[in-house]
Amino acid sequence: MPHQHTPAPVDVFSWIDEAELARQEAGLVRTLRPRPAHSPLLDLASNDYLGLSRHPETVRGASEAAERWGAGATGSRLVTGTTELHAELERELAAFCGFEAALVLSSGYAANLAAVTALSDRGTLVVSDAGNHASIVDGCRLSRAETAVVPHSDPDAARKTLAAHRGRALLVTDSVFSVDGDAAPLAAHAEACREQGAALLVDDAHGLGVLGEGGRGALHAAGLAGAPGVVATLTLSKSLGSQGGAVLGPAKVIRHLVNTARTFIFDTGLAPAATGAALAALRLLEREPERADRARAVAAELYGRLTASGLTAARPDAAVVSVRAPSASAALRWAADCREAGLSVGCFRPPSVPDGISRLRLTARADLTGAEISRAVETILGTAPAGATDH
Repeated sequence: MPHQHTPAPVDVFSWIDEAELARQEAGLVRTLRPRPAHSPLLDLASNDYLGLSRHPETVRGASEAAERWGAGATGSRLVTGTTELHAELERELAAFCGFEAALVLSSGYAANLAAVTALSDRGTLVVSDAGNHASIVDGCRLSRAETAVVPHSDPDAARKTLAAHRGRALLVTDSVFSVDGDAAPLAAHAEACREQGAALLVDDAHGLGVLGEGGRGALHAAGLAGAPGVVATLTLSKSLGSQGGAVLGPAKVIRHLVNTARTFIFDTGLAPAATGAALAALRLLEREPERADRARAVAAELYGRLTASGLTAARPDAAVVSVRAPSASAALRWAADCREAGLSVGCFRPPSVPDGISRLRLTARADLTGAEISRAVETILGTAPAGATDH
């Protein structure tokens, strides 16, 4: 019997090696860094804007919910995954933010996918801001709708794009953009939508807990909460210190999502512990509305002191302070040097930044003390790379 030659095994993932090398050469490699339960670093990197993730009431809300309802939701919310606790959070969240109804999902990402895909179809025009979060971008792709990307925070461009379309239309934007921390012109966007008969969908992930009366969000601040043509999405993982997401709007919109949104229908419900923590944090914010004012004040102080020392930063409209770096590699080294000096900061590089400019991203937490703010400023200035200051 003739000898059968066994072909050499083929590495079907060899292309990954080439992609990884390209990332290394561009300074764009990302790595996971597990943190200990109690880090010695001063945290200006997380999205814990109000300092509630470790607040005793938030933690107790999580533990009590887990004790009562179990570790997991046990199924899709349309099967066994909806508890009385979910319904309670939805009622209180909608009332706090000024909307008729709310629907809680497993993440803010899932909430954006749900809202965009459920409110559009092949015949819909979706007008999307160029600076929108990746979850909105992915929602637009999955919706199969015609998507028009308009210049960042340009309501005139949005209006013209809507006016050129005949049929159903949806304008979608972040309320506060995660890269530079600037706020969208929501009033002007809403006016354009009213003129053209379009719906307005706003991701208020970075506005809840920071903007509006007592932290009720950017839509509340703009007088748009509860408006008939307006829908909001948000996350429970930032100001509320928990995990999960939600869609808020007219009751008929929420009923529509329950029946059509795939990231709601086919996903396991939000875990009881996260639900209980978010509810406890929401109630705490209602009792302590000054936390929202404090977060904005800390952001303003960080911005003022850093720019006065020559760094280039975007003026914050909420709790995000973005400081520009000379390059992606310089931003990476800067963040690493800050970490070595005891300060944790975010590092945004392409493709996370739409304009290709790398940045340090600082979180202005409401629970930062004056001494911690000074320490953060001194560390950032002391580790700044060449070319980061303008004088």
